[in-house]
Amino acid sequence: MIENVMTAQTLAKELQGAPRVLLIEDENLFGRAVKKRLEKAGHECLMAATLAEGRELARNAAPELVLLDLRLPDGNGLDLLTELRAAGESRQPAVIVLTAYGEISDAVHAMKLGAADYLKKPVDLDELLLAVDKVLQTSRLRHALDYSRERDSHAVEGTQLLGDSAAMQRVREQILRLAELAGEGAEPPPTVLILGETGSGKDVAARLLHLLSPRSLRPFVQVDCASLPRDLIEAELFGHEKGAFTSAHGARAGLIEAAEDGTLFLDEIGELPLDLQAKLLNVIERRKTRRIGSVMERPFAARIIAGTNRQLPEMIAQGLFRADLYYRLNVVTLNMPPLRERGEDTILLARHFAVQMSRRYGLPDASFSDEALNALRAYSWPGNVRELKHLVERAVLLSRGGAIYVADLGLSQTFVPPQGDQPLQGLTLEAAERLLIERALLDTGGNVSEAARRLGVSRMTLRYRMEKYALKGIT
Repeated sequence: MIENVMTAQTLAKELQGAPRVLLIEDENLFGRAVKKRLEKAGHECLMAATLAEGRELARNAAPELVLLDLRLPDGNGLDLLTELRAAGESRQPAVIVLTAYGEISDAVHAMKLGAADYLKKPVDLDELLLAVDKVLQTSRLRHALDYSRERDSHAVEGTQLLGDSAAMQRVREQILRLAELAGEGAEPPPTVLILGETGSGKDVAARLLHLLSPRSLRPFVQVDCASLPRDLIEAELFGHEKGAFTSAHGARAGLIEAAEDGTLFLDEIGELPLDLQAKLLNVIERRKTRRIGSVMERPFAARIIAGTNRQLPEMIAQGLFRADLYYRLNVVTLNMPPLRERGEDTILLARHFAVQMSRRYGLPDASFSDEALNALRAYSWPGNVRELKHLVERAVLLSRGGAIYVADLGLSQTFVPPQGDQPLQGLTLEAAERLLIERALLDTGGNVSEAARRLGVSRMTLRYRMEKYALKGIT
C-alpha cells in the first residue's frame, strides 16, 4: 500500500515547481527518448524499469504523474495502478497507461481502475507530451480543489461573528435559518442580499452561510465587483474561449462557472456596470452561463449571495442599478449592524483582536487601560469592525504586548467624522478641501476608493491629500 499525505506546503511546491513525472518502462531506448522529450518541455522525469523500482519511486518521490507500461519484467502494471488508487483520495498521482499490445480489454480495465488516459505503442512523442500536459493540468486543478475543500471544511471554527448585542444575536439566528435553505435539491436556494456599511462583516456572514449549509464542501467563490478592472470584469465573471479577444490566448472558466454547485458571493454588487447587470440577471434567471466567444451554455447551480454598502433603491432611481436585478437578488435580506450600534460588542471585539494579534506576533497577551476602553466606546467607527481590527493590531505592535493606552490607539490621527453640515463659507482653501474629504469619507464609511470616485480624483491623489491632513480611511 502506498501512503501519501497532502499538505499545504506540498501543494504549493507542486503548483509552483517543475511537474514530476515517473516513467515505468522496461524498453531502455524508448524510455530515454521519452525522458529527453519531457525534460526538454520543462518536466522532471524519473525512470524505473521494473514494478519494484516504480513502486519505490512512487512511494518516496511523490510524482504528479506516472507513465505506466502494462507489460513489465516482474509483473503487470495494473497491479501497481490498483495500489496507487488505494492510497487514498488526498494525494494520488495521475496515471497514463502505455501498452504495446493495444488490447482494448487492458485499456478498459485500466480506465476503470482510475487511469486518466492510455496510449498505444509505438507512441508519437508529441502526442505523448500533449496527453501529459492535459492530464497534469486536470490533476493539479483537482488537487487544488480537494485541498481548498478540506481547508474550508474546517474553516467554520475560525469564521466567527462575535458579539453579545441583540442585533448580532438576530443576525446569527438568521444565518442559521438561511443556511438550512441551501439544500441539494433540484430547486436552487433563495438568493440572499447582505446589506451593511463597509467593514461591518458582510463577507464573514456570507462565508458562514456557506460553511453552515449542506454545500459546505463545495466551492465558495467570492467576487469583489469593486476591485475588478472595468475592461476585465466580464471575462473574469463569465470566462472566455481561446481567441475571443486579443489577449485570450487560451480558454478560461469564469468565476461564476468556478462556483459549480457551491456558493457564489458577489461582494459590492452595486459597483457592477449596468450592461453586466443585465447579463448577470439572465444567468440567475436561466441558471445557465456562457463564456465570451462560445455558443455553448453551461448549467449553473451555485447559491447566490450578494452584498453591498450602497443604497440600491436610490441607485435604481438614478438609473445606476437595474430594478429587476435588485428584486431578483433581494429575496431574503440580511442586515449587518454598524459597530456604533452594537454597544459593548466594541470592547468584546477589541479584547478578542488584542489576544489574536498578540499571539500572531509572538507577544504577551495585550490588555487595555480603562482610559483606552472609554476611548474605544466613544469613537464612532466609520470603518466598523475592519477599522477596529486594524487599529488594535497597530496598538498591539506599539505596546509590544503590554498595556494599551489611549496614545497607542492613535484615534486622534484616525478619521473622525465632521460634526453637522459645516458650511464652506469663510474657510480657507485648505480647510474647505479637508472638510470635503472628511464628508466624502463619512458618506462612504471610510472607503477610500469610493470617496475618490465621488470627489472626482484618483485614489492616489486622495491618498496624498489624506496624508497631508492626517486623515485615514479604511480601504
